[in-house]
Amino acid sequence: GVNNIPVDECTKRGIVVFNTPGANANGVKELAVCALILASRDVVGGISWANSLQGEADVAKAVEAGKSAFVGSELMGKTLGVIGLGAIGGMVANAATALGMTVVGCDPYITPRASWSLAPSVKQAATYEEIFRTCDYITLHVPATPQTKGMICKKTLDMMKDGVKIINLARADLVNASDLKDAILTKKVAKYVTDFPTNETVGVDGIIAIPHLGASTMESEDHCALMAGNQLDEYLTNGNIVNSVNFPSVSLPHTSFARICVMHKNIPNMLSQITSAFSQAGVNIDNMANGSKGETAYTIVEVSEKPSEEIVQKVLAIDGVSKVSLY
Repeated sequence: GVNNIPVDECTKRGIVVFNTPGANANGVKELAVCALILASRDVVGGISWANSLQGEADVAKAVEAGKSAFVGSELMGKTLGVIGLGAIGGMVANAATALGMTVVGCDPYITPRASWSLAPSVKQAATYEEIFRTCDYITLHVPATPQTKGMICKKTLDMMKDGVKIINLARADLVNASDLKDAILTKKVAKYVTDFPTNETVGVDGIIAIPHLGASTMESEDHCALMAGNQLDEYLTNGNIVNSVNFPSVSLPHTSFARICVMHKNIPNMLSQITSAFSQAGVNIDNMANGSKGETAYTIVEVSEKPSEEIVQKVLAIDGVSKVSLY
């Protein structure tokens, strides 16, 4: 996550902020499977009770006599709603189908690649409301944005089945804790499993709080570090941007003698002004790539000779250009 990084300020200063989507996906997926089981069967309560039997004359007999208090339900045949079908949500959806669940997913921003990676049996809902109204389990795998914060609230909880089980391994802000606790008291929500404990959600019956362990595996940390290192190296060496949260992904094989990379506003006539600077200097453009993300854009221009300082200054002087880098 980048919730502790001043992304807007970085953008103004021409600082590219990267993340590593998917590098920890398997670790979170496995915890999501664990969370589904914890929501279905009182494993946590059962372990605590079993440990309390220390000192009993016949623990095995006591276990057989008391285990009925921890009866749960199976996942097979139940319906799971997956909100967010990106790197993690897609893997959770596929894993749940392998467990015999009926899976319904919803993601208004799903990419073609993510859609292709889904198991054929995963149904795609048109709206979140369809998931809220029809699913026995709901798992959240979306970022906390102005549109998603508090998406689980009294209004949406009222839509859900009685006894619904909710998994949140994404962000605490996605769930209105006060409304959720009210729903637990009325048995509207049978169990809430979250990887983001807060003052409001720890020590509450019906809530299982995990101490943010989703990506806490040795493998996830290695994958994230390797992916981050490769992305930074590619940017610092070639100016290519992949997996940035504040600039578009723009990459081009570095096959010519030199390249100039331009950060600029996403406004009309920018590309023609940039290419005109090269044309006026008599420098032929071998190749170029451009992309935009919101109000920002990024252009890579490859040339067969080193760009002169005159070209650099002309591009930098264009209204809307914030940074020019040579490679």
